[in-house]
Amino acid sequence: MSAHQDMFDAAREAVAIAALVTRHVQQRLESYRSMLKPDDSPVSVADFAAQAVIAHELHHRLGPIAMVGEESAAELQAMLRAGDSEVPNQVLAAVRTVWPEATIDTMLEAIDIGADEPPADGAPFWTLDPIDGTKGFLRGQQYAISLAWIDKGTVRVGALGCPNLPFDQAIPLDTPENAGSLYLAMTDAPVLESECVQDATLRELQRVTHDAGRGICTTASVEKAHSNQGTAAQVRQWLAGHAPDGHGGVREPVRLDSQAKYAVVARGQADAYLRFPVKRGYEEKIWDHAAGAIVAEQAGVRVTDVLGETLDFAQGSTLARNKGIVCAPPQVHDRLMEAIDALRAERQVVGLS
Repeated sequence: MSAHQDMFDAAREAVAIAALVTRHVQQRLESYRSMLKPDDSPVSVADFAAQAVIAHELHHRLGPIAMVGEESAAELQAMLRAGDSEVPNQVLAAVRTVWPEATIDTMLEAIDIGADEPPADGAPFWTLDPIDGTKGFLRGQQYAISLAWIDKGTVRVGALGCPNLPFDQAIPLDTPENAGSLYLAMTDAPVLESECVQDATLRELQRVTHDAGRGICTTASVEKAHSNQGTAAQVRQWLAGHAPDGHGGVREPVRLDSQAKYAVVARGQADAYLRFPVKRGYEEKIWDHAAGAIVAEQAGVRVTDVLGETLDFAQGSTLARNKGIVCAPPQVHDRLMEAIDALRAERQVVGLS
């Protein structure tokens, strides 16, 4: 048994339980309020509820934990102090669908388990994005529940729940799905997959290998603010104009939000996930990539930044030493880096220097 098996089992159960909550909310979106954070990014009842139930489940199974989550209870506490209990009560109602004995106080305490900072001494901790792709979630489309365990700056365990991503790859990605997909990874072990429900049967990841003759298919965000799509288009254009014999150039991108893009590349439905900063100096958050990156890497996919550097999860809550993301099987990754290097040599492009 792996030394990380307890973490693996806890992550699997926590994400599957959280998926019950997020489905419950998504099916009733017209009944729930959403709000904007200070940076104008949306946060929903499901973000808070999923963080609460995951933190509660991990604490229940493993005892006291350190967690760096995207959300904190501060917004809900401020609402309660102002006499506005509507959203906190909606979060509590969603939480109680899987944690019936929860109270406002225990729910807020659970959410704030995720308000830690990464330990400075390299001690292990969890990182969580309870709803990665909130805008996709609010549209009824793709989103991910992304949980990872990091030890000494290395992601050791990842659970990536994609509640709307069809488990059957023959079903189009944008088809509404009731079971979804769950991807589980540990270092030095094959990726396992199942439907994103409790007690689903696990199997080794079923991966489709890249066919060079069909051309390279990248993923692309539906939300343009998440990545510099102009730079990604330049990379695709360069690849189309420099396709070697036996290669089919490029195909139309697969559009979906969230770390579900890592899963789609890991299982071979797309050949690459590219993410270029929309502005200089932007630092990626660790919870936006930790779970997806280990799933992809353990599936044999190479994950680096746009300079070809390994992602460094030992720099606090951001990937401060990295710029953007290039995720692709080795042979495709090589071609992408060739394109990026050529574009960098030709001109200054945002996200490549």
